[in-house]
Amino acid sequence: MQGLIYTFAASIGEYMRYLTIFILLVSQLGMAMPIEKPKPSLIIKKAEGEIRIDGVLDEPDWDKAQVAGDFFQTYPADTSYALTKTEARVTYDDNYLYVSAVCYDEVEGDYVIQSLKRDFSYPVSDAFAVYLDPFNDGQNGLCFGVNPMGAQREGAIQSGGTFGVTTAWDNLWYSRVKHYAGKWIVEMAIPFKTMRYSDTREIWGINFSRNDLKRNENSSWSPVPRVYNIAVLSQTGQMKWDKPPKKAGSNIAVIPYATADGSENYKTGDGTTIQDAGWNVGGDAKIAVSSSLNLDLTINPDFSQVEVDRQITNLSRFSLFFPEQREFFIENSDLFASYGFSKIRPFFSRRIGLYEGQKVPILAGARLSGKINRNWRIGLMNMQTGFDTTYAPNANNYSVAAVQRQVFKRSNIAAIIVNRQGFADREVNYADFNRIVGLDYNLASGNNKWLGKLFYHHSFTEQTNGMAHASWIMYNTNRIQAHWNHEYVDRNYNADVGFVPRGSVYNPETNDIQKLTYWRLEPSFNYKFYPKDSKVNWHGPGIYYDHYMKSTLTTTDRIINPNYKVKMESTTYFEFNYREVFTKLLFDTDVTFSGNAALPKGDYTYRDVELIALSDKRKKLYGRISALYGSYFTGTRTNYTLEMAYRKQPWGIFSLVAERNEIRLGEGKPSAFITLVGPKAELSFTKSLFLTVFTQYNTQIDNVNINARFQWRFRPMSDLFIVYTDNYDQRVAVKNRALVIKLRWWINL
Repeated sequence: MQGLIYTFAASIGEYMRYLTIFILLVSQLGMAMPIEKPKPSLIIKKAEGEIRIDGVLDEPDWDKAQVAGDFFQTYPADTSYALTKTEARVTYDDNYLYVSAVCYDEVEGDYVIQSLKRDFSYPVSDAFAVYLDPFNDGQNGLCFGVNPMGAQREGAIQSGGTFGVTTAWDNLWYSRVKHYAGKWIVEMAIPFKTMRYSDTREIWGINFSRNDLKRNENSSWSPVPRVYNIAVLSQTGQMKWDKPPKKAGSNIAVIPYATADGSENYKTGDGTTIQDAGWNVGGDAKIAVSSSLNLDLTINPDFSQVEVDRQITNLSRFSLFFPEQREFFIENSDLFASYGFSKIRPFFSRRIGLYEGQKVPILAGARLSGKINRNWRIGLMNMQTGFDTTYAPNANNYSVAAVQRQVFKRSNIAAIIVNRQGFADREVNYADFNRIVGLDYNLASGNNKWLGKLFYHHSFTEQTNGMAHASWIMYNTNRIQAHWNHEYVDRNYNADVGFVPRGSVYNPETNDIQKLTYWRLEPSFNYKFYPKDSKVNWHGPGIYYDHYMKSTLTTTDRIINPNYKVKMESTTYFEFNYREVFTKLLFDTDVTFSGNAALPKGDYTYRDVELIALSDKRKKLYGRISALYGSYFTGTRTNYTLEMAYRKQPWGIFSLVAERNEIRLGEGKPSAFITLVGPKAELSFTKSLFLTVFTQYNTQIDNVNINARFQWRFRPMSDLFIVYTDNYDQRVAVKNRALVIKLRWWINL
């Protein structure tokens, strides 16, 4: 034990020494940076008359409004003014924030339009967008965008916008686009009831952006370095109110729903067919406790309209992560979901209402979330699952309490408590619980060059308690991106409502799940060259290192991945990867993950090379192709992946994802040939009528899935859904099928 403590202390010493060297090195390398451009500001004045949302700027208040012009390029360079001219204006009245933009269009040809469907992909579509930071704290905000055909896109900005916009957030607002010779004009009306803001703040953060993909130019009003996401809130300008907007008044929305469904299950244990039909009612309510604090309520929620998850071939020994798509959990989701790391999550909302891939009924839930003031955010959630269910063995109550306190300019300290309380026979089972208490420090420098996180979490159950801690720091400039990451998870750390795939592994020798203690070190470094007068926008080398160790600091997994990346001016992209991999199989394991015989436990080292190419997404036919070949445990692995899409704008996108893995483990050993094919058609008949048909053929899980989803938005935020799902095996023998009709109505009180 004493020797282990000395080893641990020595490892921590080495970790701190290398971390210090890392920080000093990247700081010195990044010293020669261009002078940052000043951030602009504008004054917003209250409208004296009525603003009509018609795409015609003929109201006198638009003439009086200050113009936000002189946009800066963010791509292909970030050192000059934009070639494409854009003029934005803002005004307001007691109920709405109004935004308008004149988007000049000098280049002949068709716009690049992905779809008429709501929440189109901004980076690959001509569009105008506004980014709002109502508390001007650089941490959370909202984005509203429109493409030249009038399709809307709205989303929440979390974690300072470093990772973009969460478009799963939906809410009520209005817009209209009108075309003129050499330009198109958009008008937006965003209700104050839709936003979360303070009625005392005189300055908001704001930015505008424009995509002109015919010219292959992205631009923004307040300059954003091209290495950052266009939504990053550290780079917004200032919007100064003549008078801060008043509270929005009574702000209650009730969203009832009704469903009718029928299903057939052909693969029951006794070979019989089970048929089921029924109906359901329930609903949500959104109540604004204040202009910045919202209470969400749900009774008997139903998420049948959520799009099906895209399947992924899994050649790892651990579970894969699929993001939350259910609307109730989206608003302010970072208050609950941003704790820990991507693979050490103390709270993962998909644990609620799902059990081993099957739906579990949720009886009711409540969530209070938002800002108390500029420095404090809170989140409280409570959900109760059903008592009588086929799939989950027992009902559970889930409670989460989270709080964030802003420190310095854009950083924050955050604490979380997660509690799962089990029930048995409708009574609380006091011995069946799991609790986690956690503390996170989130670092974000004012200029966005430094980002990081440090956390400590502790779990409690009836039998055990354990801990997890980690640190991450990233330095990001035009030329350098460098990461340092460490993780530690104790074998007694249990996150029943979280996602910690590395903490457990199946032991075939005892036919149960074995808990593991592990360390992880994950540094990486990338450097970019920007050639002048070249078709290459940037290129450069990088190296990625991923190292897992047991509690005794014995290596269990290691990846060394040098790479080289090239991005062309046209947005075409190439990447070369070389990987050297070490894996310690703790148990005899089927490394094809296809039901074949297992390889014996032990140490394995193997290597592969990979080429990746992405074509210009501005083209109507575009795609991604990759090829990988190398050794794999005792044999070889070949992988081919093709992703392609054809855009029949503006009404259709037809895409295909195909992946083939050929694993040969040598003479006398099992081999596997795994195929995954997923064609998809997304049709936008109008801006309110959509059909998505998605088929997935997956030999790894012996399943063919067909999912068709029809949506009619018959009024703002109110929809009729018809969803059909069919599953077959590879022999085209039907497993199950289901049809759901759902009506959802948004009512403002």
